[in-house]
Amino acid sequence: MDKRKKHFARLKAKEQRRKPSTKAQRRNQMYAYLKKMAGYTHSQLKNKSFDEVQKAFDKTMGWIDSFVSMDSEVVKGGKEKDEGSVTRAEESSSKRAGTELEQERIKKKKIDDDQEEAEMKKHMEIVVDEEEIAVDAIPLATKPPIIVDWKIIKEGKMGYFQLIRADGSSRRYSSMIKMLQNIDREDLETLWKLVKAKHGNTRPEEAYERVLWGDLKVMFEPDIESDVWRNLQGHKVTVWKLFSSSGVHFVRFQNLHIFMLVEKKYPLTPATITAMLNKKLQADHWNEMCYQLLKLMTKQVKNPGSV
Repeated sequence: MDKRKKHFARLKAKEQRRKPSTKAQRRNQMYAYLKKMAGYTHSQLKNKSFDEVQKAFDKTMGWIDSFVSMDSEVVKGGKEKDEGSVTRAEESSSKRAGTELEQERIKKKKIDDDQEEAEMKKHMEIVVDEEEIAVDAIPLATKPPIIVDWKIIKEGKMGYFQLIRADGSSRRYSSMIKMLQNIDREDLETLWKLVKAKHGNTRPEEAYERVLWGDLKVMFEPDIESDVWRNLQGHKVTVWKLFSSSGVHFVRFQNLHIFMLVEKKYPLTPATITAMLNKKLQADHWNEMCYQLLKLMTKQVKNPGSV
């Protein structure tokens, strides 16, 4: 009979261990961990909120994870610690509590991240561009050589940007948009260096060179005092598009347009950014770049001075 009771007692204990920890259990586990590993006292912890205890626990976990092990070669030659200060049973209990709480924290973070991603996706629209898909399908091994020069080519009333590469090959583009659909970030940065080497901060006189220089300068070296940003006020957003290969997003307004680097903050007003978010970001697929750009924009709307 005793064996039967012990058997069911073990099953019950095993089942209890499988159940997710309650908030009270997690608090007690964190209490035990902080007392043993960080020297907290009961009086220091009893009046703290759950979030405050969680914060202290996370900080202690981070400190311990980054600390040099006492068994490492770096520490072996130093002063030995009193090994009797923490028993093996206490260490095992603290480690188990720390592992369970870390798993809980990771799970909660994933849920929060998924919810945030879902919110970001509300501001995005998948727009498939056949030309972009064709370009993206080219294997990376076939990436063309670096750009070494550029020219403005005129044919009748039309003008083209011609990019010349190290192997002598070249290609013409009728607009910056067409160019961004067919080059990557390295190409873009190289082109800006070439344009800047030729013109510096002096605005070119020739129309097509002025357009190229102006778009690239605003993109790479935005001036908060520039009239460009004031001219955006009150204009309706008609298109907001992402070029993933070059890391650029493009906004077209009623009578003007602007190109911006995804990771860079520009002096856009909350009203302009809100109009962009309402219009929705166009991209050929959802990716990390879409997520980071939308996250930056929404944060800039909520806290303009904190980004």
